[in-house]
Amino acid sequence: MKSIVYSQTGDPSVLQLVDRPVTEPGAGEVRVRIVVSGVNPTDWKSRRGAAPGEALAFDDVVPGQDGAGIVEAVGEGVQHVGVGDRM
Repeated sequence: MKSIVYSQTGDPSVLQLVDRPVTEPGAGEVRVRIVVSGVNPTDWKSRRGAAPGEALAFDDVVPGQDGAGIVEAVGEGVQHVGVGDRM
């Protein structure tokens, strides 16, 4: 799957388009095929950081905290949501 990620803080030039493998969800997780995604102020403020080049908590970050889609797979122990449900 294609993802936009950043691995350091800074202006929009730190964003990269990468290919990632599609993985199966673990226990208590779901995989959602995102149909609509939005970038809100929290996303760009986090990407900008307090200073360019600031260390991140993860190796890379996928912006887009707002999204909606269809559940494609559910992990062990997931209840109240199933494949095909809208999220």
